[in-house]
Amino acid sequence: MGHSKNRCSLLSIQFLQKEHAQIPDAKSASNGNHDADWNTDDELEVCNESFSHWGSTSSGQEANGGFGEASSPTNSTKLIHDFVGMGFSKTMVVKAIEENGEDDSEAILETLLTYAVVKNFPEEEGLSTKPCTFDSKSKSPDNLSEMDSCLGIEENSNHILEKDTMLSSLVDMGYLVEEALTAMNNCGSEAQLSELTDYICAAQMVKDFDAQLRESPDEEDSTSVMTSYSYTMPRNDYLAREKKRKLHKFQQFGRKWHKGSEKKHWDEDGDIMHLPNPMIGFGIPDDPWPIVERKLPEVAIGPPYFYYENVALTPKGAWSKISRFLYDIEPEFVDSTHFSAAARKRGYVHNLPIQNRFPLLPIPPRTIQEALPLTNKWWPLWDKRTKLNCLQTVIGSAKLTERIRNALENNEKYGDEPPPHVQKFVFEQCRKWNLVWVGKNKVAPLEPDEMEMLLGFPRDHTRGGGISRTDRYKALGNSFQVDTVAYHLSVLKNQFPNGINILSLFSGIGGAEVALHRLGIPLKNVVSVEIAEVNRNIIRSWWEQTNQRGQLIEIADVQQVSIERLDQWISSFGGFDLVIGGSPCNNLAGSNRVSRNGLDGKQSSLFYHYVRILDLVKTMMGRDR
Repeated sequence: MGHSKNRCSLLSIQFLQKEHAQIPDAKSASNGNHDADWNTDDELEVCNESFSHWGSTSSGQEANGGFGEASSPTNSTKLIHDFVGMGFSKTMVVKAIEENGEDDSEAILETLLTYAVVKNFPEEEGLSTKPCTFDSKSKSPDNLSEMDSCLGIEENSNHILEKDTMLSSLVDMGYLVEEALTAMNNCGSEAQLSELTDYICAAQMVKDFDAQLRESPDEEDSTSVMTSYSYTMPRNDYLAREKKRKLHKFQQFGRKWHKGSEKKHWDEDGDIMHLPNPMIGFGIPDDPWPIVERKLPEVAIGPPYFYYENVALTPKGAWSKISRFLYDIEPEFVDSTHFSAAARKRGYVHNLPIQNRFPLLPIPPRTIQEALPLTNKWWPLWDKRTKLNCLQTVIGSAKLTERIRNALENNEKYGDEPPPHVQKFVFEQCRKWNLVWVGKNKVAPLEPDEMEMLLGFPRDHTRGGGISRTDRYKALGNSFQVDTVAYHLSVLKNQFPNGINILSLFSGIGGAEVALHRLGIPLKNVVSVEIAEVNRNIIRSWWEQTNQRGQLIEIADVQQVSIERLDQWISSFGGFDLVIGGSPCNNLAGSNRVSRNGLDGKQSSLFYHYVRILDLVKTMMGRDR
């Protein structure tokens, strides 16, 4: 939608407001690397605690503001001291207090964040720092023009940052601002991201339903699909596969949608995606619900088994395209909070059996307190986290942890607990950057060995051999969660008691290999394709230290996996039992604000090489049967 020269974009302001605290620290942690892969945009949902309890009465404070019974010079001085200690200038703090009064610290904090955004814009933009008078009860998109003429800040809202984050996430996923705002107004302020996308997609479904029913299968997109990757199978075989795929698709479309906890998502391709809530896929250990039955498309059945992984929340249409290229298999979406103490929301497309799965033993710790018991001594009661968010490739900076320490120490003289606005500031930063308590008023990022434990790798898996601390964080942030993947792969243990042949694409630091090894499945032949030399060194070191008796073949680039090489490997050891991997998520992950252009992006388009290689392997192995 267009905007005049003298009006600001609501979305831009909300985005910058949300990013105010994180951008300097992210750049510091990643040394300005814009290609840093932040894995997800929805992991903050792991912590559902509301901030409202921080505004409740405690230690003689009033519920409405939480900072004292009446305005006083002492209270004003304390507020100025608090906010200056959090990094805001004294002039800005005084002005914010004058606008909002001394009793509403939440409004003061939001105003200060607004000032920080506005000062970066030229005066001719005509920005105003006054709160909007937008009627939040209205559900009509017509009110957007009124909203766009201001900063989009609603008076007396204690959850504006959460709303901004949610709106920005929805827009990043490809939904219109009008659709996102309508869904947020109708679903309420406590709605989860999956519920909002469900509402939007249901609304789209009403508009598109008749048109989709009138569609009939045709071959118009066959040529474009065939040219999406370099290898082209014989046209007759491909068209036959496409007809089976489309027939399966329309059969699915004609069935009744079962009622349950699954969320139905309809995208521009007319495909239905299921995002479970809770995100437990086809079942998790100790799940009281029975594992669902599924019927694979005929074209997906047969050797080899394959397993593909990527981030769950992607730009609109990405998972439908992934599913379409992988034989129309429905993705299995799982959050690793059901297997560990840290979130990792991922989608998996595979043709593995889903019955008789079993978890790795011993069962890993499932909470922060169990996984990191030394932090319990210092963990404040007002930090209600029991799970960590997604483990990223970058960490919170020393500057951020110093700001947090200063903010807490500056408030010690006023009571045992910091005031609500300081608690909220500290909590949000700790939640975002996975900071843990290591001393009185002291938080710190996770250590690499702690991340290894949380992800299911052996201790010191990424340590030594010339690997820097930064490289360790990057390698771990891009890896599989071993316990989750091992649960899915556990069905192979009885099928391959004498060992398994693996084609591991985008191997990373060997999450698949570690999972199979921990399951007790011998690794006979492993072709590992990984472009990062650091990661190849890690896999080779692990292979040697665990005394693997099989053969490890290392390839640097997935584009080097040719028909000739595949034919050579298949002839040498009789084919592959499993093709496994997860292509780069750089252009899919929600935290990529630079080039989140889906499977068309430079890195994430490597997905099509996974498809190319899998199709070649299936064709060659089918030929030899």
